[in-house]
Amino acid sequence: MVMEEGRPGPSKPASDRRPQKREKKDKQQDQQQPCEGFSIKAMMKNSVVRGPPPAGSVKRRPAKHTAFRKFYDRGDFPIAVQHECVGNKIAWKVQIEELDYHYFLPLFFDGLCETEFPYEFFARQGVHDLLEHGGSKILPVVPQLIIPIKNALNLRNRQVLCTTLKVIQHLVVSAEMVGEALVPYYRQILPVLSIFKHMDVNLGDGIEYSQQKRENIGVLIRETLELFERYGGENAYINIKYMIPTYWSCM
Repeated sequence: MVMEEGRPGPSKPASDRRPQKREKKDKQQDQQQPCEGFSIKAMMKNSVVRGPPPAGSVKRRPAKHTAFRKFYDRGDFPIAVQHECVGNKIAWKVQIEELDYHYFLPLFFDGLCETEFPYEFFARQGVHDLLEHGGSKILPVVPQLIIPIKNALNLRNRQVLCTTLKVIQHLVVSAEMVGEALVPYYRQILPVLSIFKHMDVNLGDGIEYSQQKRENIGVLIRETLELFERYGGENAYINIKYMIPTYWSCM
């Protein structure tokens, strides 16, 4: 059959007819529009509410230059490096017992925020040396150490956290009554420990080498809390439990 020119061809069935405008509307309806929660747009059709952003509680904070670095660069500390076969140590130019702990101990605690050599080495080793030879001079200085400890913990730096936790453990056992003197300051120290308390590595039968080097944050936090309870007196456990509800007594 030959179709004559000028005549329209056979019409399509009604089922095959679909206007282009309707197709565009269907595509627009299928597209889901992201929006913020608790907004007017979130109540509209085909809108998808975005989830909340990450809180960043364990995110590493940038470190600032400390007063310890300033004083070290200026040469105010009577210290030098003593090279040995096993490792480097601090050579004190004066007797440690004769130092003014109200002046030097808070400065060395302030250096716990440092992560670069030689500042990190001198601050860490200097704190342990001062705590080892301090004796009765340490207890009156405890209130001045809280802000440096809090600043170091608030950096959320894994290396700084491990170093600070070891220093806190040494501080608690360094002299009598120091553990009890720290109890009123648990609200400044324990919040960060509560965040990282669950970060414990469990490999089952495997070997976790960070435990040998004492770099497992979860283990260090548990040891620190147990020392707080043992040396903090009668009110230590109640205050620890108030700040960290998941803690159980070791006594």
